[in-house]
Amino acid sequence: MPHHRQLAAAVAAIALTGLGSAGAQTKPPTEKKIYCWDEGGRKVCGDALPASAADSARTELSLKSGLVTGRVDRALTAEERTSAAQAAEAARLQAEADAMQKRRDLAMVESYLTENDLRRAYGERTSLLDETLKASRLGLVNLRLSLLSLLRQAGDQELANAPVTKAMTSAIQEQHAELLRQQQILLAQETDRAELERELADSLRRYREMKQGTTPASATPAPANAKPGAG
Repeated sequence: MPHHRQLAAAVAAIALTGLGSAGAQTKPPTEKKIYCWDEGGRKVCGDALPASAADSARTELSLKSGLVTGRVDRALTAEERTSAAQAAEAARLQAEADAMQKRRDLAMVESYLTENDLRRAYGERTSLLDETLKASRLGLVNLRLSLLSLLRQAGDQELANAPVTKAMTSAIQEQHAELLRQQQILLAQETDRAELERELADSLRRYREMKQGTTPASATPAPANAKPGAG
């Protein structure tokens, strides 16, 4: 009996070996390819791709049928990879900014029931800026008057053949410098005021768009003379 079991095991092993060999024989061979790429301004083709052309754009063709089986773009340069990474990062940041703006718009629609409510909210900021501008303009007028007064005094002293004192010269220079500084401050305030107007117009536009997008179509009232089931 032991002899018969050993024989059966040997037959089974041979059979399995034969199946493995048959499977290996039936495996389809890898299809050979022809590679074509540009080299020094001329097209070069071959059944093997040299290392010098590994980063080049190329076309792959079937050796058997001659048909194109694939195309590979050239490898990007370090500068192009950096540029592509920067573009991807810029796109990501823009997407985040757009998403944040969307959340702000939704919050705006939830905070203000009507356009008038939104206008009133901006009106408080507008009034504050207008008061600041009024004070700055009045301050500039006073500075100009003060500077003119100093200049007249200096002119009178020169007409009287009296030397303009060092204190007077210093006062004129300081007043003139302060006038220029206040003019720059006023210019910045006027820019802020104009920007607030643009911001209000943009907020109103986005507010209307959000309202139209969030208002259900079914909420639109039907005409008074419409009959049920008409249409």
